[in-house]
Amino acid sequence: MDHRSEVEDMADPIFSIKIFALNERELVRLLKNKDRAAFKTIVETWQNMVYNTALGILQNEEDAEDTAQEVFMKVYEAIDSFKEESKLSTWIYRITVTRSMDLIRRKKRKKRFAFIQSLYGKNDGMMIDPPDFFHPGVSLENKENAAVLFKAIDQLPPNQKVAFVLNKIEGLSYVEIGEVMNLSDSAVDALLQRAKKKLQGNLLSFYNNSKE
Repeated sequence: MDHRSEVEDMADPIFSIKIFALNERELVRLLKNKDRAAFKTIVETWQNMVYNTALGILQNEEDAEDTAQEVFMKVYEAIDSFKEESKLSTWIYRITVTRSMDLIRRKKRKKRFAFIQSLYGKNDGMMIDPPDFFHPGVSLENKENAAVLFKAIDQLPPNQKVAFVLNKIEGLSYVEIGEVMNLSDSAVDALLQRAKKKLQGNLLSFYNNSKE
């Protein structure tokens, strides 16, 4: 099944009945009834959030677009599992982070497999570093500095990377990040402190090397 086509079909203007002044509980109820206008509302409301979060973690536009498609398909298919113990946006963030990290793990496995193949002369082509990209949250005049920063972010350990992206790029509070990552406020604070320290080291190393 082409999940991309299915998501696009559901967001087609034919389902563009406007849903005004719905509270979150009612929106979830409609989605659990597979109401396509409700699904369209959810896509329109959170598509930028999902794409930008995935892009911050994956640092590849095509991967971020594919992941966003997967996230909304997961939302549509798994809405019955949403127990409303957190905000809907928190649940969607959690799915986005999980899907993004799953993709990173799959790519790392492919890299290891490609390396093993190369040892036996059966290299089908090593994975290359993702190309530079432009994040919608970065102003054009800061694009060059942002590219350096994102490369440094990409070198962070997975949990530090997720916490940093959610806090500094998506603007989530420690409490919200804790809900997404199932961590305490103090654990989130510790992750962010370690991320900042490691980023400083990465950036210092980059600029020192660039001067040589």
